[in-house]
Amino acid sequence: MGSLFRSEEMTLCQLFLQSEAAYACVSELGELGLVQFRDLNPDINAFQRKFVNEVRRCDEMERKLRYLEKEIKKDGIPMLDTGENPEAPQPREMIDLEATFEKLENELREVNQNAEALKRNYLELTELKHILRKTQVFFDEMADSHREEEQLNLLEDGPRGQQQQNLKLGFVAGVILRERLPAFERMLWRACRGNVFLRQAMIEAPLEDPSNGDNVYKSVFIIFFQGDQLKTRVKKICEGFRATLYPCPEAPSDRREMAMGVMTRIEDLNTVLGQTQDHRHRVLVAAAKNLKNWFIKVRKIKAIYHTLNLFNLDVTQKCLIAECWVPILDMETIQMALRRGTERSGSSVPPILNRMETYEDPPTYNRTNKFTNAFQMLINAYGVASYREMNPAPYTIITFPFLFAVMFGDLGHGAIMALFGLWMVLKEKPLAAKKSDNEIWNIFFGGRYIILLMGLFSMYTGFIYNDIFSKSLNVFGSGWKINYDASTIMDSKALQLDPAHDFGRTYPIGMDPVWQVAPMNKIIFQNAYKMKISIIFGVIHMIFGVVVGLFNHRYFKNTMNIYTEFIPQMIFLIFLFFYMTTLMFIKWTKYSASNPDPHSAHCAPSILITFINMVLFKKSTVLTEACETPFMFAGQEFLQKVLVLSAFICIPWMLFAKPFIIMQERKKQQHQPILPFNGEGQDVENSGAQSVPPADQSQTGGHGNEEMSEIFIHQGIHTIEYVLGSVSHTASYLRLWALSLAHAQLAEVLWNMVLQNGLKTGGAIGGVAVWAIFAFWAVLTVGILVLMEGLSAFLHTLRLHWVEFQSKFYSGLGYAFQPFAFESILEGGGSSED
Repeated sequence: MGSLFRSEEMTLCQLFLQSEAAYACVSELGELGLVQFRDLNPDINAFQRKFVNEVRRCDEMERKLRYLEKEIKKDGIPMLDTGENPEAPQPREMIDLEATFEKLENELREVNQNAEALKRNYLELTELKHILRKTQVFFDEMADSHREEEQLNLLEDGPRGQQQQNLKLGFVAGVILRERLPAFERMLWRACRGNVFLRQAMIEAPLEDPSNGDNVYKSVFIIFFQGDQLKTRVKKICEGFRATLYPCPEAPSDRREMAMGVMTRIEDLNTVLGQTQDHRHRVLVAAAKNLKNWFIKVRKIKAIYHTLNLFNLDVTQKCLIAECWVPILDMETIQMALRRGTERSGSSVPPILNRMETYEDPPTYNRTNKFTNAFQMLINAYGVASYREMNPAPYTIITFPFLFAVMFGDLGHGAIMALFGLWMVLKEKPLAAKKSDNEIWNIFFGGRYIILLMGLFSMYTGFIYNDIFSKSLNVFGSGWKINYDASTIMDSKALQLDPAHDFGRTYPIGMDPVWQVAPMNKIIFQNAYKMKISIIFGVIHMIFGVVVGLFNHRYFKNTMNIYTEFIPQMIFLIFLFFYMTTLMFIKWTKYSASNPDPHSAHCAPSILITFINMVLFKKSTVLTEACETPFMFAGQEFLQKVLVLSAFICIPWMLFAKPFIIMQERKKQQHQPILPFNGEGQDVENSGAQSVPPADQSQTGGHGNEEMSEIFIHQGIHTIEYVLGSVSHTASYLRLWALSLAHAQLAEVLWNMVLQNGLKTGGAIGGVAVWAIFAFWAVLTVGILVLMEGLSAFLHTLRLHWVEFQSKFYSGLGYAFQPFAFESILEGGGSSED
């Protein structure tokens, strides 16, 4: 089978590279992305490895690039992304890159420091300008006789009680943050005991803080006091509240002269600041053109040296030795990449790639494309497949959207989902180029093909259910022929139609639209229909899972599991549950309202009661005296006893057969040597005969050298899980019926209680009401029925695949193949160490 149905065959290789060619060869392998290297120095920490200095240099270059990126984003300069993918630079080019980044960083830091100093100077001059303006107003007010009298009276009432009218008042002026002003004023009053006079005025325009660029709001203040002691106290309080004090002349002429000088200096500073900002902008624009490519180059260099740190050095220190997992089909491609790397480095010694023998389980590698990748991610979320185990992803491509659609079946809601998925598929290139950080959007976009298929399948099942926004489409004309007029049918809720007489013909496909006008028994009919198809789909799905397990047993040549697990599992599942689904088809085809007794509809036995009586060996009884027999066909009672007994015999078969056979095989094979595994599923000494690793060899049934008591316990758990799981899993598929019914009822409630009220409103008001109510109905439909109900159906479908389907054959105990690939490293924005 291809790698889509089963993981790629892998092999462990040993790679010998000359030291001079190692960098170029690893670079070529990184571009290829098909080699997973193993760490040959697990006991050596990251700071003691050979290329730790080169890694540190790359870290330093990344730090400088991040600094440049932050400054570029701060200025809102767009970074040019041409989509180019430059090759990893040669080691000698690292010096040029380091010099370039060092020069840019130093230049930018110097410009920023100068700009910050200029802005701080500008802030001080601006604050001084406001102080000179505001204090002039204060002094003019103090010159007023009433204000002077108030000041003198204030001083007379001080605690000292001294007359100080003839003494001269001192003052200090400054600015303070507006939010600190109330506390500042209270502290002055308490510390100076009311012997100071404070005046303040707000600066209306915000000022820019030069340290962080934030806008701050400040106020100008002037404090009048008397004496040097109060002056010292006032200055300490200003210092504590981080208020900035400025010199302010007493004479009005001096203040005007200083203000003129301040304005001249501010104009000069504006000119210098503009020139500084222009120079900074030019530097950042030039850096923005190459920043993306620089990041790619540095991350590639860093990833290469991280990978080289996984290698070993030989005793001569001239050769690097690596071990790696590679797909067997890509061996030739990898050899060509190594040759290209050797030619690029100018080395004359060719690299050597040898296949190794190992007992280790290889990594699991499933090739995917943009369509299959999302389905493979669903499977890997449960567990990565064991090596060469059957991959459920290709089957999930069909079964997942189909089972989802059984629960979500609505032509209208499915069309909304399909259109959303189709839009993401058609616009995938521009949408992918945006590289959004929104996690929810990335989940939707990553599953765009799943959403598209779920929408299309939901449209199909909605057409079968004949359900579009809780209404029906009368495409082919109803098959019911009745003698009542339309008004009687629509107005009479208790009206019942006799299917034996009123039935005309079968609706060609899906449900007959006449069920839409049957509010009393519509849900009863849909219950019976959807419940049965849920069980049918579930049993078929589980049987298919057991059959897929047969391919695993055959591939690994585990004949014992075929006879001790697959055959009894199939017998148990088919003889009980598939037989139950067969009865459903017999009931549908054999019993009809138009048939005479005993094949009339009222003589049709209940499938559930029949199945319960079958398992409990109870005798079935007829429903009415007109019915001749409770059975659907001759010999049914005897056949059911045989089926139940055969199914019960399978339980000890699954429980004891395998452990006893292993005991016998161990006695025969305990002295037989086991050949090592070379990664291809072949013995080393017999390349033509396929084998498996020791843990999966057929003579041990996949238990290796495990003790017999553990094997008995494991087999007992496995048997109990399968037997009880067959019952619970079959019942679990009833969620298909339950969610489908709930979805249909919610859609009907929204129609009847919301949109229908708007459609019934007439006149001009009705037009506005329809518009508003339709908008409300559309929001509820998309938000509840499409998003919330869609998420619910998605999770239930996921559970049916992970538990009910995959438990029949899928162990999921492998580990993913994680090749050294520049593409994945650049997408993650990290290095191969991550």
